[in-house]
Amino acid sequence: MADVSLHSLKALAVFKTLFEAGSASQAARTLGMTQSGVSRSLARLEEDLGLTLYHREKNRLVATPEAGELYDEILRLMGNIEELRHSVLALKEFGTSRLRIAAIPGLSFGFVPRLVASLLENRRFSVSLDMMASHEVQAAVESSHADIGFITLPASSPQLNVEALLTTQAVCLLPASHPLAAQDAVDVTALADQHLVISNQPSLASNPLLELLAQHGVRIAGKTEANIGTITALVAGGAGITVMNPITVHDQLGCHAGVVVRPFTPVMGFDFGLVYRHEWRDSRVLAFLRDRGRELLADYSP
Repeated sequence: MADVSLHSLKALAVFKTLFEAGSASQAARTLGMTQSGVSRSLARLEEDLGLTLYHREKNRLVATPEAGELYDEILRLMGNIEELRHSVLALKEFGTSRLRIAAIPGLSFGFVPRLVASLLENRRFSVSLDMMASHEVQAAVESSHADIGFITLPASSPQLNVEALLTTQAVCLLPASHPLAAQDAVDVTALADQHLVISNQPSLASNPLLELLAQHGVRIAGKTEANIGTITALVAGGAGITVMNPITVHDQLGCHAGVVVRPFTPVMGFDFGLVYRHEWRDSRVLAFLRDRGRELLADYSP
């Protein structure tokens, strides 16, 4: 019957060296042992495991197929031990070694991935990142399917801590060939008779741009509703113009030529926040994401 004792664990290390060295004499030199000591360790390991790992042929050791499989298992075990070591380091630094993040699309094309990259810099950390609508982020955190969420404010929940993280001011995104591109800034009244590209939201009534247009009595020619990840491409293709938060614009604009960004008036703010369950409020990883997020905001300044 296989019996893995402290002695056999030590013998596994000897076996690994023997398997890699190819001979007992070379393994002995590597380990600083006698050749007979290597042989005794191997014999004890075979007895403990109930396996024949080597055939003895004319003073030579010939590995069996079982030896090859055991060697592979040892390598996997060593990988798990190394992963455990990094998990312990993450626990010491942040109090957790696994983090589940949910984020709104507007922050998921560059901003939150950059935060995750900062978290993983020179660290081994298990992270999952899901992109979903703001109300879905909140529900995921409430149900413990996510630990920390990035949402659009305002929001409230008796089960969660909600805190402001970033405030940005909307900009206008339009094709370089568009007549409004010649202006230093685009006012809401200039959107009259223009075709707009807007994000498809559960309720168009909650779209701040459409609300602003209604407040100023501005009638548009029409609108294209699209996933936020395609809006920049639609503008680049001449489908219309849009008004959106500068973080999303910054993260998407790099791959689209022929698009210009102009300030938009009157000021239309976008507020983003963090949501997390109460037990996470003193988490060091939360503090890291909060502080690093505010540092990254400087990169999105005009």
